[in-house]
Amino acid sequence: MSFTVLIAPSGFKESLSADQAADCIKNGVKRAFPGATLIKAPMVDGGEGFTMALVNATGGTLHRLSVTGPVNDRIEAHFGFLGGCSEPTAIIEMAAAAGLSLVPRDRRNPCLTTSYGVGELVRAALDKGARRILLGCGDSGINDGGAGMAEALGIRLLDENGRLLPRGGAALARLATIDMSGRDPRLDEVRIDAAVNWHNVLIGERGVARIFGPQKGASPAQVELLATAMDTYAEVIQRTTGLDVGMAPGSGASGGLGAAVLGLLSGRLHPRYDIVMQYLELDRFIAQADLVITAEGSLDGQTPFGKVPAEVAQRAKRAGVPVIALAGTIGKGVRLNFEHGIDAFASILTRPCSLEDAISCAPKLLSRAAEDATRMVMVGMSLRHRLDDAA
Repeated sequence: MSFTVLIAPSGFKESLSADQAADCIKNGVKRAFPGATLIKAPMVDGGEGFTMALVNATGGTLHRLSVTGPVNDRIEAHFGFLGGCSEPTAIIEMAAAAGLSLVPRDRRNPCLTTSYGVGELVRAALDKGARRILLGCGDSGINDGGAGMAEALGIRLLDENGRLLPRGGAALARLATIDMSGRDPRLDEVRIDAAVNWHNVLIGERGVARIFGPQKGASPAQVELLATAMDTYAEVIQRTTGLDVGMAPGSGASGGLGAAVLGLLSGRLHPRYDIVMQYLELDRFIAQADLVITAEGSLDGQTPFGKVPAEVAQRAKRAGVPVIALAGTIGKGVRLNFEHGIDAFASILTRPCSLEDAISCAPKLLSRAAEDATRMVMVGMSLRHRLDDAA
């Protein structure tokens, strides 16, 4: 019997890349159903793995360099160039320079972390002749509104006394003036297209500080400080450039980096899958599949709002292909995903354990969960055949 399974997971933050997760699932499915045809299509959404995925998909090139990390130490980062492209197009994932995985757990304070290294990546891409930049936004460890990135590109953020603000989101509460006179002139000659979560905005009750600040280590008091800082930042950007970025779709992406791309770098924001799916062949693979298995570290009521499992499931549903989602944790509101194309879901955890244990055992747990899910599918297939025979 011919049976094709498409394996299209996201990565598991601080544990497995999308490619590693796909390998784990593939191994589990193979144990349960050795005769199945397996198609591996690791998914990215602009976060970790964005650069490598597009470099690999187009036969492009990868470039490594040292930049300023989110806690102001030097780190090794990378950017790429698309292959087979007439217009020199650089690929940058902000997570390579300011991702949450680069912030040690005992230093997670989004009031202080910076996107300065992202600006250094942009500058390096310009140095290598980029005429277009695809900027992936996701998996950030910052809440500085992209101010650090802007600073690295010659934009000065000043307090009421004309002094340069220190790095970090909290300092933006004292922002009075943005000096654009030293802005890198090459920004006027390059097209920047940022892949963002379209649902994330900079300010308001669903602004980036209130929704994502706690995930990055912010206390309730720090969340309110950052929310105030983002309000001030949006006001000064509007006063300086005439652009109202506060509630613009995607402005809150990656700790507010989207706001700086739009308001200070003259870039454009796009729903992230509008960018990603230009280079990945997910729809073609779905058309070949009998079953899709997707996965992510967490599955909950936020998943339908721009996360990989929901995007995969919605595309599969249009093609009439069933979808199983595997997740490290199952959170509040998870059943909402049934309305967005996911037909069944399961946690990879089989017993209570610490976060450290879950991360270290993730490859084994994900592979076992994929095997178990596949065996359940096979039971269903067997029952269906028996019912068909009886009829």
